Amino acid sequence: MKKQVLAIALASIVVAGSAQTAENPIAARKAMMQNVVAATKMGGAMLKGSMDYNAATAQLILRVMNTASLGAAEHFPEGSETGGETTASPKIWQDMAGFTMAMAKFQTDTAAGIVKKPEDMASFDKAAFGAAFAKVTANCKSCHESYRVKKN
Repeated sequence: MKKQVLAIALASIVVAGSAQTAENPIAARKAMMQNVVAATKMGGAMLKGSMDYNAATAQLILRVMNTASLGAAEHFPEGSETGGETTASPKIWQDMAGFTMAMAKFQTDTAAGIVKKPEDMASFDKAAFGAAFAKVTANCKSCHESYRVKKN
């Protein structure tokens, strides 16, 4: 039951984040990133053992992250460089091609970890999730180092 509640809570975060509109790209991308943060925390908890591993929840985590990657670069249009307490670095707009490539890699790596056929779920164990999650979070780290204003 506890696992189902966690999965439902994570799914509701995704729904809440999707309520943002293109009229406020800063709010939209912040909601998108909050979804990724929630998924990352849950994935880390499963891998560290502070939460039981569950293959369905692990898949949901990767799907949340993949959903965030779809069209993510569109949440950084010209004119949204400042305001709304954004931590997006000006480098995004100076190197939009590089940023778009980084987001495409994030999308590819999250998609690669998603089980395509239900019968493959049996082999999606903690080690398989750990390998996929490590690739995905390496994308996060790389992008944040290059395209995010460092917090004090």
